[in-house]
Amino acid sequence: MRWFHVKNHVNAQSMLYDRALLWTIIGLMVFGVLMVTSASMAISESKPFFYTQRELVQLGLALFVMLIALYIPTYRWKQASTILLLVSIVMLIVVLFVGSSIKGAARWIPLGVFNFQPAELSKLALFCYLASYLTRKSDEVQSSFWGFFKPMTVMLVLSLLLLKQPDLGTVIVLFSVTLGILFIAGARLWQFIAILGTGIFSVILLILFEPYRLVRFTTFLDPWKDPNGSGYQLTSSLMAIGNGGFWGQGLGNSVRKLGYLPEAHTDFIFSIIAEELGYVGVLAILALLFFLTFKALSIGYRSLSVGSLFPGYLACQIGIWFGFQTFVNIGVTSGMLPTKGLTLPFISYGGSSLIIMSLAVALLLRIDFEFRQEQIQARVRIKK
Repeated sequence: MRWFHVKNHVNAQSMLYDRALLWTIIGLMVFGVLMVTSASMAISESKPFFYTQRELVQLGLALFVMLIALYIPTYRWKQASTILLLVSIVMLIVVLFVGSSIKGAARWIPLGVFNFQPAELSKLALFCYLASYLTRKSDEVQSSFWGFFKPMTVMLVLSLLLLKQPDLGTVIVLFSVTLGILFIAGARLWQFIAILGTGIFSVILLILFEPYRLVRFTTFLDPWKDPNGSGYQLTSSLMAIGNGGFWGQGLGNSVRKLGYLPEAHTDFIFSIIAEELGYVGVLAILALLFFLTFKALSIGYRSLSVGSLFPGYLACQIGIWFGFQTFVNIGVTSGMLPTKGLTLPFISYGGSSLIIMSLAVALLLRIDFEFRQEQIQARVRIKK
């Protein structure tokens, strides 16, 4: 009997984490290193593995951050949500003065090993704050306009700072996730429609009154009108995708990465995946990213169903974030959406994105762990 109880205890402990979610993340990370290596080798012939080495260092930092986060209870994140948001706001202000400028955008704080992008931290900081706010004020959100409007003002402050960089892509992500979680929290439909309409109108104004954004939008409508000028990047991306066919040209055999496609290892890495691995490879990577999004949302809804509001709202926001950013990245590279600088989760080169998204996944694993632990303890109490 003692052996039986020990065996049950070991089995219970081994099921305290979601193995499918963990292996999905490991698979995406490994695949990301392979594709960054393939897409970046032609950028610097003297140092073909320069970006690979940096990506491995950044991956090591991401795994270290994940390991630490796994030991932090979710209620600690709730307690620190306001502080995390304030830190994020301060960093967004600091980057405007000391940030390094790349292609006209001052979005990065140099840290030696990599350039940290506060905009990535602002996503997770806002989502933690919103989860905490909705936990405390869910009734107010459902019953009054001000309960709905207050979190939108916080998002507006972050958006104004981000637009100074400028970084419209991150603003759109924050806006979309905020709307999504407020809808899940039970905001009234007319409030949701009003804010959505205001947001769309604001984006249109930002496009019309900023020349480079207007050029991007008109290029998106007809990239072949100026294939050697404003439409060069998108037409190169479309040619890479078309060149991949069903089975692809083979890993490492992309032609468009040989100096033809700008940002091949970052924002447009999906085009290289399509060219080298074809339709089959695209389906495989989309399946992994869809599964990650589905897992995050299912963890969130499961927590909400048992009354764990903060972890539930946070997990749902992470799921919307991953899914929406994947949709935008693929939409941009395939010509369905205007060009926006958003990474493909866990695959595009970029230390800030990789570390913050890995931290978000650690939160998902922790939320799932706490839920499973509570279920086991509940079953033990029932048996007693």
